[in-house]
Amino acid sequence: MNRRVRSTTALNAEPASKPMRRSFGEGLNAWWHAHLYSALSSLGRLTGRPASSALSIGVMAVALALPLCLWMALTNLQRLSGSVEQSRQISVFMRIDADAAAVATTAGLVEKLPEVRALQVQTPEQGLVDFRALAGFDEALDLLDSNPIPAVLRVELKDQADPSAMQATLSALPHVDAVNYDAAWQARLDAWLHFGQRFSLTVAVLLGLGALLVVGNSVRLAIDARADEIEIMQLLGGSDAFIRRPYLYLGGWMGFLAGATALGILQAVLWVMQPSVTALVSTYGGGFQLQGLGILHAVGIWALAASLGWLGAWLAAGHWLRRHRAGS
Repeated sequence: MNRRVRSTTALNAEPASKPMRRSFGEGLNAWWHAHLYSALSSLGRLTGRPASSALSIGVMAVALALPLCLWMALTNLQRLSGSVEQSRQISVFMRIDADAAAVATTAGLVEKLPEVRALQVQTPEQGLVDFRALAGFDEALDLLDSNPIPAVLRVELKDQADPSAMQATLSALPHVDAVNYDAAWQARLDAWLHFGQRFSLTVAVLLGLGALLVVGNSVRLAIDARADEIEIMQLLGGSDAFIRRPYLYLGGWMGFLAGATALGILQAVLWVMQPSVTALVSTYGGGFQLQGLGILHAVGIWALAASLGWLGAWLAAGHWLRRHRAGS
């Protein structure tokens, strides 16, 4: 009887309570705290070794700053060539015997051309004054009986105009002696700029790989220093993602700090080079201000540096885990 009662009681007893499932909010909160702890602990680990961390971050920052400086130089050179290209002019030299009426007639024909943006007429008298100021041959010019400087039409073309075709059109106008437009230097400059872009891209890729190696080596050393602790975590059921997470943040912090340092180096280069560039451009009678990276570009490069650090840490940690798993 007692057995039946016990059996019935056992059958009617409620089953043991199952582990309660976490709600979405609780799971998200746990995920957030786990990542926050990994981020802060990896930052503390990075600052705990200031000498080695500063060396690794400095090497990565230089590897990032070199292609950035080259890219900045090419960008400013393109701006300079663009401003020169926009301000380049076709010089139309009138005949010496062309009087003011003939020059005005030719200038009127030039102004009616749809490819012309602006026109400036330089009289022989103005040309003589400019020549005296530039050449310094005052005594030689005083010996001449007449003014040897012809009237010149400075023709500025629109962006869509073809300079070669305009050179032929202007040469056919009346009272025109010669048309001067040197397009060879612009073609050479464009070729050099294209080469510089390819070269800077190649350098950026190579130095980016170098930055990955720097982060990977630092993370590998950090993992080797805690190999016993990682083995205990694995024995207790720690997943690869749980083990890898602090080192991913370690690489991300390294990339983040290296990106900030590289941007600081870039700004310092701008500050050092600006006086020399100003002095050089002023010798050609112009002004030019070096421009650095905009806010969006700076933030993008900063994020790219952090991503490189994250990727290098992910590769190094993954390689270590696979090798350890194969060895065991």
